[in-house]
Amino acid sequence: MTEKKRVTLLDVAKHAGVSRATASLIVRGSPKIAEKTRRKVLESMRELGYVYDRVAANMRSQSSSTVGLIITDIANPFYAELLRGVHNALEEAGYIVFLGTTFDSDAKQEQLISRMLEHRVGGIILCPVSDTSKETIERIKNMDIPIVLAVRELEDVSSDYVGIDYAAGAQMAVNHLIQKGHRRIAFIGGTSGSSAWRERRRGYCMALSQAGIEIDESLIVESAVSRDGGTEAVHKVLRQQKPPTAIFCFNDLVAHGVLQGLKVNGLTPGEQIAVVGFDNNNEAPLYNPPLTTVSSFARLIGSQAANLLHHRMLNKNREKQRIILQPELVVRKSS
Repeated sequence: MTEKKRVTLLDVAKHAGVSRATASLIVRGSPKIAEKTRRKVLESMRELGYVYDRVAANMRSQSSSTVGLIITDIANPFYAELLRGVHNALEEAGYIVFLGTTFDSDAKQEQLISRMLEHRVGGIILCPVSDTSKETIERIKNMDIPIVLAVRELEDVSSDYVGIDYAAGAQMAVNHLIQKGHRRIAFIGGTSGSSAWRERRRGYCMALSQAGIEIDESLIVESAVSRDGGTEAVHKVLRQQKPPTAIFCFNDLVAHGVLQGLKVNGLTPGEQIAVVGFDNNNEAPLYNPPLTTVSSFARLIGSQAANLLHHRMLNKNREKQRIILQPELVVRKSS
């Protein structure tokens, strides 16, 4: 049996009646080609069974049109919105996004980074796991691959970063609860290994201290960043001899679990106990009751990180940037 001849781009160009240069522009996604010509070339590609060898093209051009995005949990609506922001910004610039999810596992993160480096991505947007080491980031930089950190900042790491002012957001949330007359306010969810958690805790403590309220460490309960984590944590805090009258949650996912846990314990959120979340994800207005929360602008974080990476890929020597977005409190019936 004779080996099937590989279809080349020149074959496609001849079949479509265009030049090879025109066919090349089309497979690389150039906007300069007329739609009628584009359709004709794409149809020839389908008929002939042509597959574009993007890796080889990247090697020839010493650049890449692919970008890696590594997040912790795609089930979290916050990251779904962040992904949308990244995708929209990079698609306009002609990039393809490779997505990986770590589930906050350092081993999984290392595996994903290795795979992306093997596929010669042009850059990486990383939402790092809680215990990410400086060596992990240096490994990427040593491969001369641009990287932008998002959501979680890493100590002693010099890199472009985009995030929200978590301390200010937490302070807003707790001040709102204090103004409602609450003095026994719990902070539920997240883990101390995360910079985002530490900054939220700092804002929580600042608000209490400024109001002259003593900080009770028993009201700070860590948990998995999930609905189940929120439910388990609220059960713990309600078992205290003097339970809280209000709860500030690490994020909206945790808050959803807290709302469910309160109902299981016979409490009505928004009436007998106030709850505030963090993120303002798309589901927050649909919770029962609708959730008071802090907007952290996930989609904007994604688009800003994507733009930073794009400019870093064009100029690797440009000055590092640290973009911190300002949060906003959205008041609904849960508080």
